[in-house]
Amino acid sequence: MKITRWKPLSLLCGAVLVAVPTAAVAVASPAQPTAEDYYQDAIGKTGPELEAALHGIISNGVTTLNYDDVWEALKVTDEDPNNTGNVVLLYTGRSQAKDTNGGDADQWNREHVWAKSHGDFDTVPGPGTDVHHLRPTDVTVNADRGSKDFDMGGTESAEAPGNFTDDDSWEPRDAVKGDVARMIFYMSVRYEGTDGFADLEVNDQVGNGSAPNIGKLSVLKQWNEQDPPDAFEQRRNEVIFTDIQHNRNPFVDHPEWVEEIW
Repeated sequence: MKITRWKPLSLLCGAVLVAVPTAAVAVASPAQPTAEDYYQDAIGKTGPELEAALHGIISNGVTTLNYDDVWEALKVTDEDPNNTGNVVLLYTGRSQAKDTNGGDADQWNREHVWAKSHGDFDTVPGPGTDVHHLRPTDVTVNADRGSKDFDMGGTESAEAPGNFTDDDSWEPRDAVKGDVARMIFYMSVRYEGTDGFADLEVNDQVGNGSAPNIGKLSVLKQWNEQDPPDAFEQRRNEVIFTDIQHNRNPFVDHPEWVEEIW
């Protein structure tokens, strides 16, 4: 899979700098629909009709990655805007060198925000490699989160202050609570059991184990309201759409649709 690299292009109109895909310098890429054109079939719908429309939209024309591809994709999607040699880790917020990925302590690895054991989809191409819910995280913190559902409370993480955990849940830091919620809602809509994988559904409980469910719905809805999409999350969504998977997370573009469906 080809991951687009970005470089500045100086335009002769003042001192404006515009970032363009390297590939676009040599070859014109096909025009991408605007976000609103992309959602044309969903506009005006609510409830189950909206969910079904969004499932059709975000499942159409998707480029599926393999698990090795994910390493390189995350170096693009989660690049630190203040240091392009680094990625920003989800739970700690730490900016860390892209080339320190791996499995050792203090390296970063690939966190499945929808824990892959919840539906037993492993890391084969499909939900296990969907970059919309895969994020770089500190190896030890990733292990601490494990496959727990999301909820409030617990003991503060020593290595990731601002995150809390107990026996059956994980509470991420405030700055990414909404990000986590919208990734979970995306997965619940994207994977409906029609493509050989389990029907993933968000529910209002914790301790879901290996069932294809993650909670806690009522808390995730609060987080979606509390922490609206910021520039980092919006850029990430755009890069995945334009350069990597060619689908969007509708709840980053329209967080109000969470209430329309759930």
